[in-house]
Amino acid sequence: MPAIANDVSGGGAGKKALAQEIDADHHGGLPPYAAYVARTIFLHTLAFNEPLKGLPAEQLRYSAVGPALDVSFIEEARKKFIADSAYLDDRPGAPMRFLAEANLRQIIRREERHVDAGEARAQLNDRIREIFQGKAFDAVCFPGGPFDVPDEVGDGRPKLVVLAYDGVTVGGSVETVPDLIERIHARKGSEGSALRALRNHLVFVAAGEERREEMRRKMSHRLALRELKKPERLLELAAHQQDKVRELEARSEQELALAIQHCYRHVFYPSRDRLGASGADLAHTAIDIQSASEQPGAGQQQVVRVLRDLRKLRLPEDEPDSPAYVRDRTPLKKGEITTLSLRNEFRRDPALPILIGDDLFIRGVRRGIEQGAYVYRRGDLLFGPGDPSASIEIDEQAVVFTMTYARQTGIWPRPQRDSSEADPAGEETGQPVEGATGSVVADPPAGAGTGYASDTTPGQLTAEGLLREALAQLWEQARAKGIGALGTLTVRLFEPGDAFRLMGAVAAVQGADKSVTITGGYETRDGGSFELEFRGPPLDAQPVREFLEPQLRDASSQSLQAGFELVFTDGLSMQGDAAEKLTERLAQFASGAAYVSAAAEVKT
Repeated sequence: MPAIANDVSGGGAGKKALAQEIDADHHGGLPPYAAYVARTIFLHTLAFNEPLKGLPAEQLRYSAVGPALDVSFIEEARKKFIADSAYLDDRPGAPMRFLAEANLRQIIRREERHVDAGEARAQLNDRIREIFQGKAFDAVCFPGGPFDVPDEVGDGRPKLVVLAYDGVTVGGSVETVPDLIERIHARKGSEGSALRALRNHLVFVAAGEERREEMRRKMSHRLALRELKKPERLLELAAHQQDKVRELEARSEQELALAIQHCYRHVFYPSRDRLGASGADLAHTAIDIQSASEQPGAGQQQVVRVLRDLRKLRLPEDEPDSPAYVRDRTPLKKGEITTLSLRNEFRRDPALPILIGDDLFIRGVRRGIEQGAYVYRRGDLLFGPGDPSASIEIDEQAVVFTMTYARQTGIWPRPQRDSSEADPAGEETGQPVEGATGSVVADPPAGAGTGYASDTTPGQLTAEGLLREALAQLWEQARAKGIGALGTLTVRLFEPGDAFRLMGAVAAVQGADKSVTITGGYETRDGGSFELEFRGPPLDAQPVREFLEPQLRDASSQSLQAGFELVFTDGLSMQGDAAEKLTERLAQFASGAAYVSAAAEVKT
């Protein structure tokens, strides 16, 4: 009777059996395939002698088939019925037949109904905390408001704010930022009245509404299996059921971790590309189910992967941003900033990437020095291009200067020692003085010839900034020093798009020998790497450009620098508007940051 009431034909009073529920859900307008399956199994259960009870799947299909029935629907109904039946014999290899006692599936369900709701909630919260702990982020779980999320650097790790699944859930379509996330991102303190400073230091993870109940059910399922696994409860079960309980309990831990990560798929991260009409500098992305299933229990790894794919988050092994990019998007563009303030800009400005650790930041500063974009000073230590490597500290005593500012203020190059004080012979011979900083340049010999010749007296002209601005500064410097013409112009760009667009413009410049240098490389999404170095005329660089453009767009990380050198046959005159016309020709194709230098040429 229990099998008939629960699985076959219902127990009266409007209660449907399992077979009737399957037919209502899947076989509307069709014959009751699940009812045919259940009745056929039941009739074969009544056979006399134990070995004859029940039937295999092949005999079930043969017994139930009829002129108006589809065999495929019979097989589909059989699988659904076996998966959820509470009274079918669940012993390995047993034929399909009903038992008077409930099978293990029904025992587990009964135990799930007895799980304490408070205990399940507490255990689920603890498991969520464990899953989202890690080395990349400092996890802040289940905040009630801005007061629970401190606005401080702490141990240097960005904060991963995990929202409570009962407090904030996200539906299938995300059109705006949830109110609690927006308030935490914008405010801090007990009253939420103060503005948060480190807004690029927070990443939020929220639960999806459609998978919240599945996560809860997996938690109740795990607690029920843990209860049944106790020695005193195992003795109540058959031997094959004891083995099955142990197997299911061991598997339930991984299933629960997967359910949590499938639920917590929605990531809100700092960005100037705001979500919808939201007033917060936050964007949204979702972790796909396949990625969330790769490492059960490592919730932070999924967040790191999706943000890294968006180039929002950088790990210590990644390539730093170009020095010009950092300079133009931080207060460093004013000329100087402390390393501590510059590091904190990456925690404040949502337009900048989130850095995991300080190593990548230090490498970026060091690269800027090596490329001639920065000068570093801390106390008596002055570290610039061409110097031996030095330690870079992140504090208020260490300062980074742009090269332009350092030259204008006399910080770089280092003031040379007066060689006559160290060795009077140095003045007569023009030889470098041993131990002196820098070098002594001899006067050019008399009668060196006529025409254009390299003259080091005015010094190397350099400028940096947006291309139009840098070229304008260069012309101003040349004219201020009374230089009549420039012999060589070198332009270095750090944005691949600007460099590729500039190739055609450089190739069209008249009266100059042109050459292009391209160095760098990229890393594919699957871990492959490619490095290149090209030197040659602009026309020969076009096939390189056609190859690189699609590769760089699809790369997980990239680093590319391009240099253009123009050697003017008769010199680029600083009289008239020839220089300004060259500026217009080049700047209309490249608007990004550039490092521009020129060799001065004068009449001797």
